[in-house]
Amino acid sequence: MHPPALRPGDEVRIVAPGGPVAAEPVERGMAVLAGWGLRPRLGRHALGRHGFLAGTDRQRAADLAEAFADPAVRGIVCARGGYGTQRVVDLLDMAAVRRDPKVVCGYSDITALHLALWRGARLATLHGPVAAWDDERTPAVSAGSLRRALMEPVPTVLTRSPDEAGATVLVPGRADGTLLGGNLTVLAASVGTADLPDLTGAILLIEEIGEPPYRVDRLLTQLRRAGALEHLAGVAVGQFTDCADRHGVDVAQVLGERLGDLGVPVLGGLPLGHGQTPRTVGLGVPATLDAAAGTLTVSPAVR
Repeated sequence: MHPPALRPGDEVRIVAPGGPVAAEPVERGMAVLAGWGLRPRLGRHALGRHGFLAGTDRQRAADLAEAFADPAVRGIVCARGGYGTQRVVDLLDMAAVRRDPKVVCGYSDITALHLALWRGARLATLHGPVAAWDDERTPAVSAGSLRRALMEPVPTVLTRSPDEAGATVLVPGRADGTLLGGNLTVLAASVGTADLPDLTGAILLIEEIGEPPYRVDRLLTQLRRAGALEHLAGVAVGQFTDCADRHGVDVAQVLGERLGDLGVPVLGGLPLGHGQTPRTVGLGVPATLDAAAGTLTVSPAVR
């Protein structure tokens, strides 16, 4: 199910399903959205705090419920990731999501929301920047990618960047399939829940931040042992940011070892995730991974 593309004048609700966020970067993100003619509006609890969460579970779930139920809201952009989204996704009214599909954007811990919306409504969503905007990390090229993904039903073509930590990870071949996935930690934490999707024939997107190579190995091994990676069409490796070497092994080596024998094309070095200049792509949409060409072509998530 593809939501309508956003148009100038549309309301975009800013919600915080996970961790707390400061007002200043969110205000900057709202200014970016307003510059495209959109009408950003904060959810009631978007700037709340409850320990390491942006408000209680009920408050965060209520903001999501109100955004999905309000016909004036045409898009939902998450304020940040952090931690906590898994705690509220079971409270979502998927019937309301199906009745009025809206554009949903975020990444990192928001992977839990992407997975839940795919499971419950087969909603195509956007893996892209959050409202807590950082001009240095998300410059004009990132903003342009987000604007197109939100407002234009056109494909996105990403090219491998040799500067990314996983850029040397490459298994030749070409694969077509539905692009699913996101943050590796959240994917592994979804094993045993209803939200881990059937990845048969899918292109799996993975990205991570702050996990040393042995932990990346552990996360991938968990997915492998659970059988989640057995019938993939391919793997798109995004940014593995600050995954520093601690034992004489770098993260690219781990990625190569744990993904290289799956028997499917693997392409590393894609600008998706927590690193510099991230792009925005649809999830739950058809994609083509061409490892030889170093490209990932992703269909639009909006119609």
